[in-house]
Amino acid sequence: MVITESQNSWMLGLLGLWAALLFGSFIFGKENSDHSHRIPRRARIASSFTLVIAAWSWWLFARESGVGQLALWIAVGMTLGFIGDLFMAQLIPVKDYVLGGIASFGLGHIAYIAGLVAYGNQTGLDEPTKRWGGLIFWLIIAAIAWYIVVFRGREHTVLHYAALPYSLLLASTVGFATGLALQHGTFITLAVGAALFLLSDLILAAQLFNKLHFRLIGDVVWLTYGPGQMLIVFCVFLYKTWRILPPVLF
Repeated sequence: MVITESQNSWMLGLLGLWAALLFGSFIFGKENSDHSHRIPRRARIASSFTLVIAAWSWWLFARESGVGQLALWIAVGMTLGFIGDLFMAQLIPVKDYVLGGIASFGLGHIAYIAGLVAYGNQTGLDEPTKRWGGLIFWLIIAAIAWYIVVFRGREHTVLHYAALPYSLLLASTVGFATGLALQHGTFITLAVGAALFLLSDLILAAQLFNKLHFRLIGDVVWLTYGPGQMLIVFCVFLYKTWRILPPVLF
C-alpha cells in the first residue's frame, strides 16, 4: 500500500483539525455554569464528525489494500459512535437518550470487533493464547468495574443491567485489540485507544449512575473518549506514515 503525498496531507490535516477542535476548545474555552466542562458541545460534536470523515477517507485510500476490510469496519464503527454522541448530546429527540447512546456505541463496537477478528484471521495474527487471554483479562476488568461503579449498593433499573453487557462489549474491543497488539506493534495504539474509550465510559457511568461530579468532569470524559476514538481511527495510518511496519502487512 502506497500513501500519496496528497492523501497523507489530507489525513494529517484532519488530525490537526480534530486536535484543534478538542484541545483548542479546552484550552481557550470558558467553564460552564456548573463547572463541568470548558469544551462547547458544538466543538465536541465537530471533533467527532471530523473523525468520521477521517475514517471514511482512510477506507477510501486503503480499500484495495490488505487493511481495506479493517478500515471499512472502523469507519462503520466510528460513524455509529458519532450517532451515539448525538444521542448523548441530546441532539436526537428521544425520551431515553442514554439508552440510545448505549445502543449506538454498542453497535459501533460490534463493528470494531468484527474488523479486528477478521483482520487477525486474515493475517494469521490469531494466536489463541494472546487473542483469548487478552479478551478474558479485559472482560474481568470490565465486570469488576461495572459492579463497583454502576451496580453496588444502588437501586437497579434497566439501565443498570444494560450497562453490564455494554461494558463487556467495550472490554471485548480492548481485549481483541490487545491480542493483536501482543502479536504486532501496529495495534498498540488501537489497544490504547480502545482502553481510553472504556475508561471514559466508566467515568461517564459514575457520573450518570453514582452522581460523581468534579470540576471539568465532562472534559475529562471527552479528553479520554476523543483521543481513544482518534487512536482507533488513525492506528494504521500513523504507523504507515512513520514507516514502522513491515510492508507485508499492507
